[in-house]
Amino acid sequence: MQLSDKIYVAGHAGLVGSALVRRLRQAGYHNLLLKTHGELDLADAHAVRHFLFANRPQYVFLAAAKVGGVLANDLFPADFIFENLRIQTNVIHESWRSGVERLLFLGSSCIYPKLAPQPLQEKSWLAGPLESTNRAYAVAKIAGIEMGWAYNRQYGTRFLAAMPTNLYGPGDRYHPTHSHLVPALIRKLHEAKITGSQQVVIWGSGTPRREFLHSDDAADACIFLLNLPPQAFVQLAGRADGAPLVNVGCGEDMTVRELAALVAEVVGVTPSFVFDSSKPDGTPRKLLDIGRLGSLGWKPRIGLREGLRQTYADFCSRVNELDSAGAAPANPVTQCAS
Repeated sequence: MQLSDKIYVAGHAGLVGSALVRRLRQAGYHNLLLKTHGELDLADAHAVRHFLFANRPQYVFLAAAKVGGVLANDLFPADFIFENLRIQTNVIHESWRSGVERLLFLGSSCIYPKLAPQPLQEKSWLAGPLESTNRAYAVAKIAGIEMGWAYNRQYGTRFLAAMPTNLYGPGDRYHPTHSHLVPALIRKLHEAKITGSQQVVIWGSGTPRREFLHSDDAADACIFLLNLPPQAFVQLAGRADGAPLVNVGCGEDMTVRELAALVAEVVGVTPSFVFDSSKPDGTPRKLLDIGRLGSLGWKPRIGLREGLRQTYADFCSRVNELDSAGAAPANPVTQCAS
């Protein structure tokens, strides 16, 4: 990508999309196409077609999606499959029609079978049953991977899929029930700090193992992939083994219990944890094999402890702006410094 090339970041207001915009601007890219949901509804095929034909971006990062934590995925499966299929189908199809040179589709590690061998290799997709609580979302993401690969084979496009692990970072959502694990813990532990609570309830048994990557690292990996030399990119996008995707992670994991203790340390509280086993655990373990990406020369740079510090600082800077659905505690922040 040249610094003056037109680059469309779909979903630029979300966690990954906002990180992409930050990293692209820091690198000197200055011709970014950015549209809010109010300006462009990606579920509207006609609107997407008009936008892409009118602007003709050369590169597309497809980071737009309906996302949520394990409970939201379990409660609203129809919303997750319907909305994600509409968004990604429109953007991928119209990117082909408008002549986009390269597209990177952001998937999720939940595409892998629930009991696939660890660490999860790209070849494991479609190799077994999915975790039931987020199957609808996973199937939508699998469809996006397959669609990009199908267009590559039939139309000669250069569409690639990246499968990030659990992401966290600035700009996350802190909904009390529908957010992902890290923002949910930050909210719970911050509220314990404000109220002086000595006990914090955490969903699940605390035993599942998860891998965590800072959103800025994920963005760097995505930009790295879209900037690969032609031969390396084509080899990835047109793999004959049916796995046109690349895992994006850090290669290390920990239990939910261990993560909770680390977040508590960063927030500056020492509560006791109560694990609510009536809530779903999800997949027992999700550790990505990042050998394919590592062999290309990329590795993460932000350690988990430092990344959590940055994320908590971002939460504190935004907490009075967040509405109840976005996850601010009811009380204004008065004790963010730890």
